[in-house]
Amino acid sequence: MKARPVTITLIILMTALSACTGHKAAEYTIEQFMDNVIISGGYFSHDEKNLLVTMDESDIFNAYSIPVNGGKAVQLTDSDRHSVFALSYFPADNRFLFLSDKGGNEIYHIYLRDEDGIIIDLTPEVKARAVFYGWTRKEDRFVFGSNRRDSKYMDIYLMDIETFTPKMIYLNDAGYNFGWISDDMRYMAFYKMLTEHNTEMYIYDREAGEMKHISAHQGDIIFTPLEFSKDSKYLYYLTDEESEFTFLKKYELATGKSSTVETAEWDISYSYCSWNGTYRVTGINNDGKTEIRVYRTETGELVDLPEFPDGVISSVGVSKSERYMRFHLSDSRSTNNLYVFDFETGKYRKLTDSMNPEIDPEVLVVPELIRYKSFDDEIIPAFYFKPEGIKPGDSIPAIIYVHGGPGGQARVRYYALIQYLVNHGYAVLAVNNRGSSGYGKRFLSLDDHRHGNDDLRDCIEGKNWLIKTRYVDPGRIGILGGSYGGYITLAALTFTPEEFAVGVDLFGMSNWVRTLSNIPPWWESIREALYKEIGNPQTDEEYLKSISPLFHAENIVRPLMVLQGANDPRVLKAESDEIVEAARKNGTVVEYMIFEDEGHGFLKKENRIAGYGAVLEFLDRHLKNSDKKN
Repeated sequence: MKARPVTITLIILMTALSACTGHKAAEYTIEQFMDNVIISGGYFSHDEKNLLVTMDESDIFNAYSIPVNGGKAVQLTDSDRHSVFALSYFPADNRFLFLSDKGGNEIYHIYLRDEDGIIIDLTPEVKARAVFYGWTRKEDRFVFGSNRRDSKYMDIYLMDIETFTPKMIYLNDAGYNFGWISDDMRYMAFYKMLTEHNTEMYIYDREAGEMKHISAHQGDIIFTPLEFSKDSKYLYYLTDEESEFTFLKKYELATGKSSTVETAEWDISYSYCSWNGTYRVTGINNDGKTEIRVYRTETGELVDLPEFPDGVISSVGVSKSERYMRFHLSDSRSTNNLYVFDFETGKYRKLTDSMNPEIDPEVLVVPELIRYKSFDDEIIPAFYFKPEGIKPGDSIPAIIYVHGGPGGQARVRYYALIQYLVNHGYAVLAVNNRGSSGYGKRFLSLDDHRHGNDDLRDCIEGKNWLIKTRYVDPGRIGILGGSYGGYITLAALTFTPEEFAVGVDLFGMSNWVRTLSNIPPWWESIREALYKEIGNPQTDEEYLKSISPLFHAENIVRPLMVLQGANDPRVLKAESDEIVEAARKNGTVVEYMIFEDEGHGFLKKENRIAGYGAVLEFLDRHLKNSDKKN
């Protein structure tokens, strides 16, 4: 990691003196908050000496190698324009695969970097999108999806790693979503989304050339295939059949019978076996916090994992030898760090130190998980970030933070933007409004055809909860969100124009008719599900206009800030252009930032610095320093 100019000791001393004298804790700049390293992935090399990861230490995402026994990360790619996302080492050497697109357009290609540093585009069709699924059991080929034949459908291919010649093994003109292929290469699992709450599951027999529907049911039930057993006799899958939450079952191919494997009190998000089946790893969405369970499959006993009371273990991967497990650890005050656990010794090693040491983690805030009643007595979960040193009688500004989705979720993790705002005196309530995932299928369905209405009212009740703290100024509460959260922000300023003092929209939808008419072609498999949840632009145009902020922009009277990536394939730049133009006609304050080299979100560190820094400046001008009352 790069050297830092300010010593940790000095910062801790200053913070301690501040606490003793009652002075306000240190405020940090946006550059300091962004001078962290974001780390993802962790793929063992063939000799298990290194891990292949994605990091943005170079200020843009690139591929790096980190020694398993500890040591300096080595940068393997040197892109300075387009983000690189590491996929996997090759099974028998140090070549590796990675994904990259052009400026955030999400038309990903799969690239090979050989041991001499030469990079080859293995899926060179300019307009085709590729998705890496994984290696076959023999490891002589990898499985990937591509829409090269038809932009709407992801066909399934095998890539031979001797000739690098792709071979189609399933022509997917029915719009199935691919699950996985059995180790004997005979069976392929697929599923189809009918709605967000209802899916069908299929198995394709390559020898017989037949597709078998294996999830016949009535009502709304989720079926999601995960993997086949090592002997290719069973398919493991997730379902919420007769349950509020998803759990793990297995389907016996020979008999068609299913049996339960594992349940939990919350959604099981994923489950998989290690290479030889010695361990099963299960991830559980426990009230917004990831809970990891690792079982010894022979006995069913849980492995005694390291305990991190304030942290969350996530993104677990087991090496092929099954001796090592790599995992990420983060919490509300720290970005992900990479660790390796040794099953033989029961010891673990921390491999990275991602946080800027100029920032004292004790100055940052651990959010409180709270729940409040909404307008109809529905209980809404939320994470509350309270600035240090605030007490009843104070009067501070606050932000309602709305996640993306619509079926997203505010979770226990590090939010750089939220911590930055809290560090500068803002209380933040990250709301899991109705329609958020993680709280059961009933809660998830409550916003269907109620978007911009009941979910927005949940956010307003979150504002009312903040007011009841007695130290949040009722006239200085704003709303901020990205993607679907950006839509809710725009909805708040148009449908309830007096509720919030300001709004910050990050690449949010303003016109549902356009959004749903121009979804990326590779989303064809979920198009009907989106229509059924939100509305069909061909048949529900008037309804969609009624919930689209653009058609009610004359109501915007409060200051608005909009941030937009020019290459966004999900929320087109025109969405933001038009809402900004319409709002400006009202004579209200509108600030607009366009990022020419970004898509749906900000991947480049310099853009996050510019964008998030400008957000605070906007809020300071129009919220913190405003005496306007609602």
